[in-house]
Amino acid sequence: MTAAIGRRKRRKLKSEINVVPYIDVMLVLLIIFMVTAPLLTLSFDVDLPSSQAKALESKQDPVVVSVRLDGQLSLKLPDAKQPEPVDATQLQAQLGALISQDKNLRVIVAADKAVAYEKVVDAMNVIKRANVEKVGLATDAN
Repeated sequence: MTAAIGRRKRRKLKSEINVVPYIDVMLVLLIIFMVTAPLLTLSFDVDLPSSQAKALESKQDPVVVSVRLDGQLSLKLPDAKQPEPVDATQLQAQLGALISQDKNLRVIVAADKAVAYEKVVDAMNVIKRANVEKVGLATDAN
């Protein structure tokens, strides 16, 4: 009888991980996220131009880029009394010259709340192309 037991083949242990259950769980989670993701997007009206934020204290006055209702840009330097009208290429060149002198230059974008958001973003793109790192938006304090 002991000879019969010894002749039986022993099973070798598998050293592989069975990943089928993990794939099943992953597919279930994928389906759950695909179903719930569209439900998480909400739309609502936004009124951005007013803010309760306090003004930043700075020793240096910022450069102000104004965006008019028709999309015209104007640049007001810290030592200037009035803003001067500029186009996008002039604005990029002037800001590029200023940023080469002072890497900590701050630029504030000011626009009326009736100005299209696209025009404000276009102005910010011109400012970013001039390698200005510190860009802010002007708001009315309540």
